[in-house]
Amino acid sequence: MMSIQNIKKGKWMLKTCCLIFIAITFSCKNYLDVVPDNIPTIDNAFAMRTEAEKYLYTCYSYMPRDGDVSSDPSILSGDEMWAFQNSVFPEFDHRMFNIARGFQAANQPIGDFHWDNLYRGLRDCNIFLENVTRVPDLTEQERKEWIAEVKFLKAYYHFYLVRMYGPVPLIKENLPIDADINTVRVSRDPADACFEYIVQLLDEAKDELPLAIGNPARMLGRITKPIVYAFKAKVLVTAASPLFNGNADMASLKNDDGTSLFNPTFSAAKWDAAAAACKVAIEVCHQAGNKLYTYSPAVSLFDLSDTTKTQLGIRNVFTERWNSEIIWANTQSTTGLIQRLSAAKVDHRYLDNPRVIGELSPTLKITEMFYSDKGVPTNEDRTWNPGNPTLRTSTTEDQLYIRKDYVTAAANFDREPRFYANLGFDGGIWYGQGAYDDAKPLSLYFVSGRKGQPNASNSSDGNSVTGYYIKKYPHFQNTQGSAVNDYTITNYPWPVMRLAQLYLLYAEAQNEVSGPSAEVHEYIDLVRERAGLRTVKFSWDTYSSSPTKYTTKDGMREIIRQEELIELAFEGQRFWDLRRWKTAIQEYNRKPIEGWDLQQSDPAFYYRRKVLFEQKFGLKDYFWPIRDGNILVNKKLKQNIGW
Repeated sequence: MMSIQNIKKGKWMLKTCCLIFIAITFSCKNYLDVVPDNIPTIDNAFAMRTEAEKYLYTCYSYMPRDGDVSSDPSILSGDEMWAFQNSVFPEFDHRMFNIARGFQAANQPIGDFHWDNLYRGLRDCNIFLENVTRVPDLTEQERKEWIAEVKFLKAYYHFYLVRMYGPVPLIKENLPIDADINTVRVSRDPADACFEYIVQLLDEAKDELPLAIGNPARMLGRITKPIVYAFKAKVLVTAASPLFNGNADMASLKNDDGTSLFNPTFSAAKWDAAAAACKVAIEVCHQAGNKLYTYSPAVSLFDLSDTTKTQLGIRNVFTERWNSEIIWANTQSTTGLIQRLSAAKVDHRYLDNPRVIGELSPTLKITEMFYSDKGVPTNEDRTWNPGNPTLRTSTTEDQLYIRKDYVTAAANFDREPRFYANLGFDGGIWYGQGAYDDAKPLSLYFVSGRKGQPNASNSSDGNSVTGYYIKKYPHFQNTQGSAVNDYTITNYPWPVMRLAQLYLLYAEAQNEVSGPSAEVHEYIDLVRERAGLRTVKFSWDTYSSSPTKYTTKDGMREIIRQEELIELAFEGQRFWDLRRWKTAIQEYNRKPIEGWDLQQSDPAFYYRRKVLFEQKFGLKDYFWPIRDGNILVNKKLKQNIGW
């Protein structure tokens, strides 16, 4: 079998399902001109196994490119990171960044190519399911697995649309060529019906697939049993979350026949189902061999400290291909560009290398989100006070995190390991990139970001716009060489789901069901232990100004949510989590986008907060607008509230 990384979109086009596609997307005119007669094409596509397999890969080819800065809204459309607002020499299409800046509109919605693309994908998935039974030389086991894979893809494409738009028209099967115009003009299905259909597809698929890929060299990226179970858990947690569970703010969104698209009544049963699905998914993933990743190389050139090993465990869980924690990685999403966009030029010998860009910049509010080294929020830690003085000089005790004798912000000291593993900052050590001996801390690379220093921000789209870098994306073995364009990148597929996320989803759901039980503590503490932190109980009892916080459902909910935001930072989760929790209005509006005063050389002036942008988020922004042109042609499609 060919690798999914080499998938080419199929050339088979079918008029039959274009009718439904016209009703939904209204962008088919050129598409319909491609193949005037579909019958021989479809017959050929399913005449033998090799051709049918190509069509299977066509169904996969519509997977959204996770981590693609130009198309994935979760990267640069929120408040997690910022970029150049007026890019002079753009390395990528900044259109998704325009959502973060408030430029979304219903006449030409930013990112609505996902609507078109995913409905095309659903069309091709239906074609495959309608015809795969005709393939003569396909074994029954393969046929079952291929059908299950495509049902999963149908579920995933519908789910992606629901996250973006809320209730959407469900495409359960393609319409016949002679369908009348009233049949083609479809309405939106209620949110509950959308989730029910997605779960139905997953239930039909989940037990027809293998626990693991049998031929990793050729088939990595194909859907497996753990992927389906884990994704079902995520779907049900989303369905149980406030955006879709008892959202009275959307009660007025109805179809012409009066059908409510959102059920305004809260259902505790949704959390019951979500918790049960998470627990089963964890068991299936364990059965498949998934476990939390820790850095323990078979061979190492250096006897690394525990500090560095913990750092590499946190970093490599995202960047090490197919490690034990990865449940699902998107092989159609390459990470070369995003590594370049987030890397700092820490090898100061080669500062003229244009391939190391560092434009993607964590905002100050995100840097403040990480815990103190006591494992509690900094605003709750009774021992942590970065405000007076605002500057500190690193000592030998700090030198594996911060360059010895370097003056930097006091807020960069005494933070949890994930702060240092995820973030690069002025004075911060950037382990790896060709320097690996942590027994010699002064040989390790570091960021030097004030004006006149090697990583100083400039106006030609180089280096950070806030003073912080995303250390999480670049693989620690990337190296910057002497040639102008020499930046060796260790590529990896974008992780879509990993075991730590599943643990935290279970903790979240179980807390909603029964409050802060022992199981809730067990799974959140497993994630914290890998991150180098003590248990929730120990940390809050010992250091928090709110020591009883974890004893209530509301308090534990707040703890779990912050744990999710920290553990999954920059992985494309915060954007969607703030929406499903229905907290985006508060999070976006409570603090502006800020960075340090980067044009200053004196640290006393450099470390002054500077407002880069004032974001405004309203009720309408929880969902994308449906393009006005689509609604003009199909008046049964009701526009989302506020657009």
